[in-house]
This record gives sequence, structure tokens and C-alpha cells, in this order.
Amino acid sequence: MSLPIKLAAAMAAVVLCWAYSPIGIHIGLQSYSPGHLALLRFLIASAFMAVIALCMGIGLPRLRDVPWLMMLGFFAVVLHHVVLNMGQRWVSPGASSVLAQTAPLFSTLIAALFLKESVSRWRWSWVAVGLAGVLVVIWADKGVGEFRPEGLLLLLAALSWSIYFALQKHYCNRYSPLTIVCYMIWAGTLMLCVYWPGLKEEVLNAPARVNGAVLLLGLFPSALAYLLWGYVLSHTQISRSVGVMYLIPPVAMVMAALILGSKVSPGVLLGAAIIVGSVIAMSREGAATAISDTRGRKLDCDAVRSDVIASKPAPTEAAHRP
Repeated sequence: MSLPIKLAAAMAAVVLCWAYSPIGIHIGLQSYSPGHLALLRFLIASAFMAVIALCMGIGLPRLRDVPWLMMLGFFAVVLHHVVLNMGQRWVSPGASSVLAQTAPLFSTLIAALFLKESVSRWRWSWVAVGLAGVLVVIWADKGVGEFRPEGLLLLLAALSWSIYFALQKHYCNRYSPLTIVCYMIWAGTLMLCVYWPGLKEEVLNAPARVNGAVLLLGLFPSALAYLLWGYVLSHTQISRSVGVMYLIPPVAMVMAALILGSKVSPGVLLGAAIIVGSVIAMSREGAATAISDTRGRKLDCDAVRSDVIASKPAPTEAAHRP
């Protein structure tokens, strides 16, 4: 079944926005420190979301939910983006986009260790395969001798993103997606203001090319992509929409080659295939379980229906007489 044009266009825009993120970070780090880059990026995103909120209208959060919204802002904005910027100083944009897709691997670890969910051997095996793919990407991107341990901060960024999704999943029924995104971005930006000293000087000293890249970074991956992603999730099944995320690394590699002239080694491509393949394999288990449960419920309903029919008394001859 083909997707509607608007939905397909929204999915394509999300992929392009988030694929640009490692490229915009790479350019921004030429003139900005990791903290200043994160703050400037989300000041732009906060202003954009304020305009959207005024146009569409959002409600005020309940006082008891303010700490939760602050936690969302911390994990999704502050921790994720600051360590992402730090780590990408030592990793290429293509490899960064691959390592960012390890979030589902950490989601499995969080589910098992903190949420006490049962995790099958199938999922554990693919977590191990995915982590092996991480090692392949690290080795192939810079080589073991040239690799800096700071590059592993990208895995911390993926872990932070996984925690954000776990928190959002637990509380998402309280507010609309637009409301959650707005307050998450605003809360994170407020906490990022610890990096305010020295920001003005870096903005004035940065070349126009760098500031333009940061402007795009704040408008598209940090704001517009979240709105479009909310639209996608509201118009299609999650299992179908999440598959779009697997397109981000290859698109990011192509964009990095066109914009930055960077090359991607065959080893990084191999590691990307291993990581994405492990994530797909884990998601297939969930889809298969859901289908099995659905079929089981259908069989149970059919059995009940058969029992009801069998228990009805057979029509007597008198019942058919005029």
C-alpha cells in the first residue's frame, strides 16, 4: 500500500533534517565550542518553537510535571547535544550518524536493568552484534592508533537519547506531542544558558558560512524535524515509521560527501550495516510478537464463537412451520 504524498514528503524531510545534523555540527565546531554550539542551536530552535506555539496554541504544564519536563530537556537537549558535539570533534560526520543509531541497543539495556522488563536471548544476541558493529565503525573511521577515547562520547549521547525516549513513553499521554516538544526544548535551552558567557564573542567572530550552518542546524534538525516526526507518528504505525530512521546514516554519508567532500571507508559502511541490521533484527522480534499475539487473540475469538454456535439448540421442525 503506497503512502500518501504528504506523509511520504514528511518522512523524507525528517530524514534530510536529521541527516544534516552531523554535518552542521562539523561546520559549527570550526568556530564554536561544544557548549556554545549547543546553546546557540537551541536558542534558534526555542525561538522557532515559540512562534509555532503562538500560532497553534499550547496549554500550560501542571506544576507537578515541571520536574519531568526538566528531565526531558536535560537528557534530550543538554546531555545529548553537548556530549554529541564533544564526541564529533574526533569522529567523522558519517561515522557519527552511524553511532547515533545505537540508541535502540541502549534502550534494550535500559529496559532490562532499570525497567525490569524481560529481554529475550534473541535481543541480547543482537545487542552484542550491534556493539561489535560499533567497534568496527570506530576502528575503520580513524583507526585504532588514531582513535581518541573522546569519540566514545557519541555512545553516551545515544544512551541519553534512549533515556529521553523511555521517559517520554512513560508520560506522553499527559500532553500533546507539540506541547512536549515545546517545553522540552525550552527547558533544555534554559539549562544550556550556563554556557552563555562568551557566546556573543564567538557569534561575532564566526564566519558567515559557519553561522549559516548553525542557523540551519537550529531550524531544521532541532525544531522542524520534531514537528514533522510528530505528524508522521500520528498518521502511521510506529513500526512502519521507525524504519525511516535506518535511512539517516546513508543519506548523511552522501550529504557529507557532497557538502564537506569527506570520504567514507568501506569499514565504516560495514559497521553501519552491522549496527542497522542488528536494530532491524530486534525490531522484527517485536513485530513478530505483536502479530503472534494478534493471531492468538483471533484464534481465541474464533474458538469462543464456535463454542457459542455449537451450544445453540438446533432449530426444530416446528420452528420452520408457517
